[in-house]
Amino acid sequence: MKHTFKSNLSALARLAVLAAFFLSAWAPLPVPLAQAENPQPPEHTVKLIFIHHSSGENWLRDDNGGLGRALGENNYFVSDTNYGWGPDSIGDRTDIPNWLEWFRSENTGRIMQAVFKESGQNSEYTRTLSDPGGENEIILFKSCFPNSSLEGQPDDPPTPGSDLTVGNAKYIYNEILKYFATRPDKLFIVITAPPNSDSDLAANARAFNNWLMNDWLRQNNYTLANVAVFDFYNVLTGPDNHHRFKDGKIEHVTQPGKNSAYYRSASDDDHPSAKGNRKATEEFVPLLNIFYHRWKASAPAQPTTAENTAPAPQVTEVANAPEAPAPGSAGLLASFEGRPDNLASYSDETTVTKIHCAPSDEVAYAGVSALKIEFEVAAGSWSTCALSYDSTQDWSSGQGLAFYLRASRAGLPYNVILYVGPPDRQETYLFHATTPPGSVGGWALVEIPWSEFRRADWEADPGTVFEKQKQVAGMAFGIDGLAEVANAGTLWVDNLQLSNEEVSTEQPTSSQATEAIPPTDQPTVPQSGGGSSLPCLGGALAPGMLLLAWLLSRALR
Repeated sequence: MKHTFKSNLSALARLAVLAAFFLSAWAPLPVPLAQAENPQPPEHTVKLIFIHHSSGENWLRDDNGGLGRALGENNYFVSDTNYGWGPDSIGDRTDIPNWLEWFRSENTGRIMQAVFKESGQNSEYTRTLSDPGGENEIILFKSCFPNSSLEGQPDDPPTPGSDLTVGNAKYIYNEILKYFATRPDKLFIVITAPPNSDSDLAANARAFNNWLMNDWLRQNNYTLANVAVFDFYNVLTGPDNHHRFKDGKIEHVTQPGKNSAYYRSASDDDHPSAKGNRKATEEFVPLLNIFYHRWKASAPAQPTTAENTAPAPQVTEVANAPEAPAPGSAGLLASFEGRPDNLASYSDETTVTKIHCAPSDEVAYAGVSALKIEFEVAAGSWSTCALSYDSTQDWSSGQGLAFYLRASRAGLPYNVILYVGPPDRQETYLFHATTPPGSVGGWALVEIPWSEFRRADWEADPGTVFEKQKQVAGMAFGIDGLAEVANAGTLWVDNLQLSNEEVSTEQPTSSQATEAIPPTDQPTVPQSGGGSSLPCLGGALAPGMLLLAWLLSRALR
């Protein structure tokens, strides 16, 4: 017994050394410090547009707030809108309820294309930079001081409506956030409405703007870095109220009871004074630089869905659109120059899912219009934009299906669906895909061979290959909701056709894919939720600890 005990002690000593080795080998690396904020100007000229009325015009002017000149000195090429600007004079309408028309209406695409392309001045301020070309990357938008007279109660929840109330204002900002999620390639900055002298409703104004600052993005689980808020309201409510970058951090300082306009142009004029506007300029510009660098530094991942594991179709970026359908098509199925009689949309009516599909002249690959599919599909729900035929079609002359695709963001999951056979024996075949980076801001040619369409899981013989090219009853673009969040965005499709060439399904290597389509050119949408590094550590540590436990049990036998 004595000899056995000493042997066990010796074994335990050796195991202690082994345990120390395992613990050191699998010890977590030091957590890196958060990257310091960067208040310095961008290294290259960035195009920016400011949507505003008179308060914004004063803020921009050299002889008042000096914002236009200060932005130019920080490498921003500034344009702006004002009264009378844009499609249907949308520039006249910048109250909080009007943001729905700008960002969440059937006219949003047309309005925002005008916003992105605007390079002119609608106010007087100095511009010394040359136009770098391209679209505006940053969109600032602000309502005027009457919007600080919000009715209701400070803690009212978001309430559907279009009145100037606390609840309606929260609802409206929640709605427009859904559009911002579809454009991670743009940086949207809310400039809160300046304060007025309405002391009866000042507490409501304070509560709403605090909600925008502290709760709006968090309550919507918004994780993209393309939305930020500057509290213009707070800066103008008192000399000791600030929203600024100071001593290496952003601070939002509010003095109790200071909720009304402090910097007024006159005793009877609530327009912010030049002194207040200059204070706002001094505090805003470094924050804008920080917001810009945060946005540019973000590299969000694509949503994690089952669709992302499917083979990708062959995708070719298209630099310039020809005047006619591209050569190599076996047959043009739809050019979308007019609305086809057989085009219809369908959706899960038990949810809040929305889909709209129709030809639109906003953009086109060839001709003057393309099919626009705008959608917001609830989590776990579905929708389709379908072309159906009165009798089955013979598509056997083609080797696959091809079309030109444009998307509001990369990584958007969608389905291409084939309906086959007569109605009483109809079969469904699907191909799962995601929008490639090359489809954002341009057109990508998507080619899918027949062999990649597989029978739907809910039908007989699921997963079988599509081989009935002579019996096509219709096709559709399907949009499903993600696992836990809604799937929202816009697709444009043009020149739907049969491909008369064999389409390779060989996938490029990661290095080849990077060379073909630089991943940093078009940001994509982040996956829902977040994760810790601890599960990965646990996974690595587990085998070593199991081995250690086994050795310990052997030693103590």
